[in-house]
Amino acid sequence: MTDEKHDANAMWGGRFTESPDALMEAINASIGFDKRLYRQDITGSMAHAAMLARQGIISQEDATAIRKGLVTILREIEEGRFPFRTDLEDIHMNIEARLKELIGAPAGRLHTARSRNDQVATDFRLWVRETIDEVRAALRRLIGALLDQAEAGADWVMPGFTHLQIAQPVTWGHHMLAYVEMFARDESRFADARARMNESPLGAAALAGTSFPIDREFTARELGFARPAANSLDAVSDRDFALEFLADAAICATHMSRFAEEIVIWSTAQFGFVTLSDRFSTGSSIMPQKKNPDAAELLRAKGGRIVGALVGLLTVMKGLPLAYSKDMQEDKEQLFDAADTLLLSLAVMEGIVRDMKPNREALRAAAATGFSTATDLADWLVRRLGMPFREAHHVTGSLVRRAEEKGVDLADLTLEDMQAVHPAITEEVFDVLSVEKSVASRTSLGGTAPERVRAEIARWRKRLAGEKEA
Repeated sequence: MTDEKHDANAMWGGRFTESPDALMEAINASIGFDKRLYRQDITGSMAHAAMLARQGIISQEDATAIRKGLVTILREIEEGRFPFRTDLEDIHMNIEARLKELIGAPAGRLHTARSRNDQVATDFRLWVRETIDEVRAALRRLIGALLDQAEAGADWVMPGFTHLQIAQPVTWGHHMLAYVEMFARDESRFADARARMNESPLGAAALAGTSFPIDREFTARELGFARPAANSLDAVSDRDFALEFLADAAICATHMSRFAEEIVIWSTAQFGFVTLSDRFSTGSSIMPQKKNPDAAELLRAKGGRIVGALVGLLTVMKGLPLAYSKDMQEDKEQLFDAADTLLLSLAVMEGIVRDMKPNREALRAAAATGFSTATDLADWLVRRLGMPFREAHHVTGSLVRRAEEKGVDLADLTLEDMQAVHPAITEEVFDVLSVEKSVASRTSLGGTAPERVRAEIARWRKRLAGEKEA
């Protein structure tokens, strides 16, 4: 064993007489990715040192030296001057080793009444909590962009689809508000997850707590947690907060993927519903006419990547006994990647939404095809002629078939055509067959009528303003 190898294992090597194999170092080291936790690790260590001094477990002088050393390390990392070492395994041991170089013996007192198990659980929770705040802010920005689109086209008529077949006319604003609802649920889920995970594992030590007279309430307050975790076994082994973040991220990414698919379809020449900006499109290396919706297509794919991270961590955790196992080291890479992917995707989706230009004429023309006002006709038969809805449905179906045979839409049938199917139909029926009157009539709560859309936009504007003030 070389002196260098012996020094490298000095923090945990008293039990060992040989250095780890190079392959063991390669599979065991996490510094390549957990160095992202440096700020959270230093923050947690500062709170822990302050508590130890407050409780008389270490001297105030040592606590002061530890804090000054940690401030120096934070500055070194942020300035790119910190020498991260793979042989020191992780962010915790890298920082502790550097602290020892800076302040000497007091550095060895920092780990009193603490384990890497509760340390990493604390760091990771802090990181996920901060990331949730970033995601929620990004979601609110995306919702704002959707509200702008909804307001601009509150009364623009477009086809609503089921089975990707034209079903009934809706408004552009109503369609945009559907995604507002979806992304607002995402924001709510992240808020719920944040509240649930906001408890401090620090002080749980390895798994059983500690015999030192620590104050876990103090460190929880210092780190902005609502409370300390109640059970030390659970505190060090719980990764529900990571799973919940990934589950919420996967649902959010699925919503973006659904919207991205619509955008891809809408931007085709066959639909022509929207024009995407050059900023979120690409060209072809061989076909000069092409303008490809690559940003939207990539958003679809990113959804699969985030879902994969959730499945990966669920699979890691499913067979682990209490308390901590090294398997849990696999929690970070996929969550870091999913978080980066989600934040990038939200920013891209916001950009696409803000830039895209709806084609009002194409939307209206498409809404007027495919017998989209057939339900309005059936409702008229119920209201005006007192028919049972099932009979009205049958009569309307017969009229649709007649229109198909003539190659026209319902509004283009003559009154004689309609009366041939049911003689009680009057000229008034044509009042409900325009797409504009169709959407205007849908005034029920949650309906597509422009007046409803504008009221919903106003409600959402107030809600977002209230959340920002809070």
